[in-house]
Parts: sequence; C-alpha cells; structure tokens
Amino acid sequence: MKAKYSRYLLEFKRPSGTSRGVLNEKETFILEIEEQGRKGIGECAVFRGLSFDDRPDYEEKLKWLCENIDLDFSYLKEELKDFPSIWFGYEQALLNLKNGADLYFPSEFTEGKSAIMINGLIWMGDIHYMEEQIREKLEQGFHCIKLKIGVNWESEHKILQKLREKFSKEALELRVDANGGFSREEAELVLQQLAELHIHSIEQPVKAGNWADMEALCAGTPTPIALDEELIGITDPVEKKKLLETIKPQYIILKPALVGGFAGSDEWISLAEEQNIGWWITSALESNIGLNAIAQYTYTKKSPMPQGLGTGSLFVNNFESSLELKNEMLWFKTS
Repeated sequence: MKAKYSRYLLEFKRPSGTSRGVLNEKETFILEIEEQGRKGIGECAVFRGLSFDDRPDYEEKLKWLCENIDLDFSYLKEELKDFPSIWFGYEQALLNLKNGADLYFPSEFTEGKSAIMINGLIWMGDIHYMEEQIREKLEQGFHCIKLKIGVNWESEHKILQKLREKFSKEALELRVDANGGFSREEAELVLQQLAELHIHSIEQPVKAGNWADMEALCAGTPTPIALDEELIGITDPVEKKKLLETIKPQYIILKPALVGGFAGSDEWISLAEEQNIGWWITSALESNIGLNAIAQYTYTKKSPMPQGLGTGSLFVNNFESSLELKNEMLWFKTS
C-alpha cells in the first residue's frame, strides 16, 4: 500500500459563531491510500482548539502514518490512540479502499432506500440572526432544532420562550448546547428554566473536566444532560467506564473525529448502553468526505433519535457530496 495526505482549508460562507469565538475557516487533512490501482479516501478532521490531537506534531504523525501504512492494523491503532482524528481518517480510507466509489458502510442508506432524520443547527449570533436561522429551519420542515447557547443567556432564553409559545413540545423538539458556557451555579438556574420550556436536553452545561460538578448536576437535573466535550481525550476503556459511572449523564454525544473514529464511538456506545445512557452522533465541521462516512456509519447504528449531522452547506469550497437533504431527512444520492 501507498499513502499520501494533503492539507485543505475549508472556508465558511459566513462567519460562524461558537462559544470558542467566530470561525472563518476550518483546517482539515485528506488521506489517500492506494493499493493495486484502487484508492481509498478519508478525512483527518482535526478541530483546532478542541481536538485532543491539536498539537504541534500533528502533521509529523500524519506523515509517519503514510510512511508506515503497511504496518499491522492493531499496532497502528495503538500508535494513533492519542491522534483520534488521524485514526478516523485511516479507518475511512481503509473502508473506502475496500468498498469503492463513495462507500464506507454499504446499506439501504447508500442504496437510496432509507434516510436519516437530523436536527437543524442554529448558530450563535445576535437575536435577529438566530431568529432568521430558526425561520429557515422551520420552513425546511425540521421538527428538531438545536441552539447554541451560553453567550447571552437572557437573549437566548427569550428566543426559546418565543419558540415554545408558538410550538408545543410535541410539535418541535428543542435541544440546546452550552459548550461548557455556564458555572455550576448558573447551570442550576438554567436547567430549571429549560425544564419549564420542556427542552429535550442540554449539552455540556459546565466546562469539561469538572466531574464532581457534572455529577451533582446530572443527579438532580430537571432537564436531561448530555456529555460532549467531556468525552474528548479519554482513550482508555476503563477510564471511559469510570466517567459514565461517576457522572451518570442522561445522554452522551459522539463526534467520531474527536473520540477515536468509528472504533472509539462503538466503544462509547457499548458502555453507555450497558448503563442505560442514551446517545446520538454528531459531525464536527468535517468536509463532505468525512460527513459522508459519518452519515453511513450513523445509519448502521439504527438510532431512532434525530442525529446531529451537518449537510456540508456551511463552506464555499467543499468537495462534491453524495448526501442530499430533503426537509429534515438526509439521503444518499445514488445517481
């Protein structure tokens, strides 16, 4: 086998607001494996400022993988355990090499016979920009909307109140993502206010790493709590189990690029299900290459919940996509 990689800079159509500031571009790396005239492509979707493997020797490790691509799968898995996004790209490239075309996990989804329900994502911004996005999502037919919160809770709370006045919890499922934006004391109040509005769940109310605070919040919360950033950087199965047993969240959120690819996601899902913890899968600003692979994987997991998959429409210079959004359903284009 031969392998090579290239760096690619995705440019946002408009600056996108997150709790980590405003994003104008997103760096990623494309890995290509070749064997006997066949090619496999994958995306090493590092997320600067968030990924466990955002470190100075990232490209050096990617180069090392390309030079050692013929080494044993298990050996490479161990070598790349601290580089989840590189491992993720390697998994994709191998699957694509095996299945060809744009295929990673062949299924009824990739045959165009079945689709995945996703939530609509509302980016942070001023109240008018957020309301404009919400209008668009509702017009597109979404029944589940996720809002980023934690920058100006007073304004964000008003938006949620307005939405709930117009739409019952049966008509519109509302999820919120705080990205660790609250202190424990603030979170206790916010959780109560969210419960009054019948919010489905809140992701990461306090910063990751505060297990005691998160455990206390999860134990008595009136609004279900989902762990997101909390999972990043935990690679040992024993430590993963300990985290879930300690905090006892209602849900966990799986971003394959951040938690060790498909293998890492499988491990988290298995541990969560043992403890009756719910889960769903989300993308993390991948290009259409990584997004396609995540969507195909997600379908095979058969979760009945709306998933947090992007549609690749955020960027002006994305790659061709095999995915197509019809209302709130994500389909695979077969022609």
